Amino acid sequence: MKDTLHSLHAADGNYLAQIPNPEKKAPPELATAVDTVLGIAAWAGTAAGVAGILITGIMMAVSMKRGEGSEHMSRLGMVLGGCVLVSTAGPIVQFLFK
Repeated sequence: MKDTLHSLHAADGNYLAQIPNPEKKAPPELATAVDTVLGIAAWAGTAAGVAGILITGIMMAVSMKRGEGSEHMSRLGMVLGGCVLVSTAGPIVQFLFK
């Protein structure tokens, strides 16, 4: 018996219409373009994370030299949390949608 999700049945069991079941594959041109954009976004996210850590370190050094106390550890925690999110975004999406 055919899959009832992909066909409409009449009361007597005959098929009224066949609903198409397309492949779950993107066209090659689109897949290449999306891969390029995602690669650039991943690179930019990594670069932003490194820049954030460097800027936070510089701000901590300047504040220590001036003798000012500041909440740099929370800022560093937010930057590191963003780095973890950027680095695990691909595997998380792959786990959820495959």
